[in-house]
Amino acid sequence: MEDQGIIHLYLKRSQQAISETKNKYGAYCRAIARNILSNLADVEECENDAYLAAWNAIPPHRPRKLSVFLGRLTRNIALDRYGYNTAKKRNREFDVILTELEECLAAPDTVETEVEAGELANAINQFLYDLDEQARNLFIRRYWHSDSIEDLSIRFNMSGSKVKSLLFRTRNKLRVHLDRERG
Repeated sequence: MEDQGIIHLYLKRSQQAISETKNKYGAYCRAIARNILSNLADVEECENDAYLAAWNAIPPHRPRKLSVFLGRLTRNIALDRYGYNTAKKRNREFDVILTELEECLAAPDTVETEVEAGELANAINQFLYDLDEQARNLFIRRYWHSDSIEDLSIRFNMSGSKVKSLLFRTRNKLRVHLDRERG
């Protein structure tokens, strides 16, 4: 079923919307959650929570691109679950991903940084727009989808060291770009 048909089912409050969403985007949502969480039960729970969140958000919202909408819901739910889980223990793979970006982005600990979040998002979007396609796709797959270096190596048909090198250079470019934007 096409995305607009699925959205129409949500707008009509049809239970079929959930099953159609699961059929079309279940593997996608699970992959996003699995890259953040290490527990299969948590992954399944995040997937189901994403469907519930979509049910509650449509209406009043009508997403332009359902896959992006569901990806964002799933990622946010998985990140919340990750935060809950890491109060007691660590997911070392995801900690590595967060550490890689740590030097580029300051933690939002103050009101001022919260206010600047929109400007930061715009600056990052502009940076990504200016990158070549391969670097942009690598960056997004690593830091949005939380793909491992091994998965990226396979997906982009390059060695792990080349993936690491490209990501390192892209993070450095991002740091320079953000410093320039901040003045």
